[in-house]
Amino acid sequence: MARRSIGTPLTIGIVLALLVLALAVGWQVLVWSEQTGPALTPGLSRLDWVLLILGTVFFVLIMVGLVWLCAWLVREMRVNQRQQAFLDAVTHELKTPLASFRLYLDTLGRHDPNPERRREFIQHMREDLDRLDRTVDQVLTAARTEERESAAMQEPIELPSLLGDCIARVRERNQLPAQAVQLETNGGSTVRGDSSELGIVFNNLLENAVKYSDEPVEVRVGVGPTPDGRVVVEIADSGIGIPQRELRKIFQRFYRVGRDVQRKVSGLGLGLFIVRNLVRRQGGQVVALSEGAGRGSRFVVTLRAAPPA
Repeated sequence: MARRSIGTPLTIGIVLALLVLALAVGWQVLVWSEQTGPALTPGLSRLDWVLLILGTVFFVLIMVGLVWLCAWLVREMRVNQRQQAFLDAVTHELKTPLASFRLYLDTLGRHDPNPERRREFIQHMREDLDRLDRTVDQVLTAARTEERESAAMQEPIELPSLLGDCIARVRERNQLPAQAVQLETNGGSTVRGDSSELGIVFNNLLENAVKYSDEPVEVRVGVGPTPDGRVVVEIADSGIGIPQRELRKIFQRFYRVGRDVQRKVSGLGLGLFIVRNLVRRQGGQVVALSEGAGRGSRFVVTLRAAPPA
């Protein structure tokens, strides 16, 4: 995470202070010249006009600078709030599996459960370990996606096969029936990109679609070519939806929709940030669409089609 510099706002603050000082001196000179000059001299002198124009310009600059500083402070306050929410979420996502590990290990150490109970404990510990591993992977992936030096691999990828693997993993992880997540293909769907990074993209989108859906889960995945020679993947759900004013914000780092949703569903606010950065590395784009809260959402990923062999 890049450390935010305060050099720019500090410089602007110093410049504004100097402008205020120059403005005060100029107005004092103007008033003094009016009081000591000839009483019958009509109009303003050249010096008076210069000071008047400079004073007006300085006032405008001061107002613009103050507005900019206020906007910067509001933005920084929001970023700090999202960072604090992220730290709280990370703390929760790390401590909860560790506490579960400790509980099961203490139980196994102090007692001698029967084989069936032992298998149950081991299964729960394995699930907690997977949860912990996903949390660490999310944080590390978010850091890697901001590395501008590295470029994504360019290899032909059959999207139906890749999406089928992602859907199978999501079904198994969330114990969903086959009809909960359906894949529909329409024509050629071969793209150029990095299969591992696209796998992360579609895994995150599918996990979000399942996580923010009410029972029964209904997720539809469509993939097919477009008239302009690209390939579109659309992942649609019938879940909680996204308010219109937040459709562009959800791809920001640490951003999560609504406090009510945050209390119900765990998360770090990094999934869609990772999706946007990885899709851009593939030369594509991703947009979020929703008709409002409670009306589901759609995520449309547009990628470059692979040229014919």
